[in-house]
Amino acid sequence: MKTTPPRALLPAGLRAPGRWAVLPAAVLAGAALGGGYGALKTPQYAATSYVIVVPAEKSDPAAALGFAQAYGRVATDIAVTGDAQVWAGVTADTLRKNVQAATSPDAPMISITARAERPSKAVSMADGVARALVLNSTHVAGSTGVKVVQFSRATKPLAPVSPSAPLSALVGGCAGGLLGGLVLLVRPKRGTARGEARHSRQASAPVSSAAVPAPAAATHQPEAV
Repeated sequence: MKTTPPRALLPAGLRAPGRWAVLPAAVLAGAALGGGYGALKTPQYAATSYVIVVPAEKSDPAAALGFAQAYGRVATDIAVTGDAQVWAGVTADTLRKNVQAATSPDAPMISITARAERPSKAVSMADGVARALVLNSTHVAGSTGVKVVQFSRATKPLAPVSPSAPLSALVGGCAGGLLGGLVLLVRPKRGTARGEARHSRQASAPVSSAAVPAPAAATHQPEAV
């Protein structure tokens, strides 16, 4: 009895000798690109300063929480219009791009986080924005009924927050492996589809058949009278 070879059961794309070499090559390429990016990219340091909104005398304590949310949304705008860029020694565009303010839904506190390529600059940017908020709140305390006070100054970061070269290489290798796996999954389907299309064309080709003789005509016999 004739048996089918085992390799004939696999798609044509997976039977190629160098087919599976795509996956390790993609992993190595992704790791090399990720590691190179992590090694060449300038490290970023982050420093965070905290301020708190307190109500003035004869003011509603609940108003402090609402004003904290409002100050958190316009923190960078207040810093730019104030003297924060002078205190930090950076431009207004740098403050807008590298400073973020976050608020808490439970407490009238605002955290101001600044990122820079040097730890000292990150500290000066975070403290500069916090100082601008304190001064602005003092000028409008008569109408708002609250003021912003410094809760905690920024501390000098000891380690960068940007990904290191090994971590970038690991992420790049994972991304390369994912792309290589997608290539292996997609291309065999195309090869199988081409093989099925070729088989259907061969099956639909006209087949010559022997001529079938027409049935002989029945002879007519006269009925007996």
